[in-house]
Amino acid sequence: MTGPGRLDWTADLDNLVARPVLDALAQWPRAGDVRAAPIDPDLADTAAFCEQYGVAPEDSANCVVIAGRRGDVTRYAACVVLATTRADVNNVVRRRLDARKASFAPMEDAVTFTGMEYGGITPIGLPTAWPVFVDAAVLERDVVVIGSGLRRSKIALPSSALADLPGAEVVDGLAS
Repeated sequence: MTGPGRLDWTADLDNLVARPVLDALAQWPRAGDVRAAPIDPDLADTAAFCEQYGVAPEDSANCVVIAGRRGDVTRYAACVVLATTRADVNNVVRRRLDARKASFAPMEDAVTFTGMEYGGITPIGLPTAWPVFVDAAVLERDVVVIGSGLRRSKIALPSSALADLPGAEVVDGLAS
């Protein structure tokens, strides 16, 4: 598989993904579908990345960490949505987490709990107790580009592989 845009995609992931991602890939049957490419870390944010490297925004997916609270209990989840959309945190995600309030997790929590860099968090290698909600629209793309756990690289993979991640649940209408 070649990846989209003007990037040098490789199957040699050792120095291109965060440790939790590499560890998860060692156990994942779809790991052979994953490619990574180095990027300028200052261009890791979606709009700058897509413009610089020629990746269509609709072929780029973001992974956001959500914290849902009910009383003293906080539950975390990851949401994977196309870069051209936004996760419906206050309705869809909140209900799926059985929370009274849901919001983007504080940066410090997201980084600490995932072992990944902020701005590079990916659904591969997240804590096993977390659900991974994947917007159904993401699966309509052939290949998507996601974070690698590091700001200095990206991952490309068949979108269908996201539905095979541990804890993944495809959700219609997760994003709008």
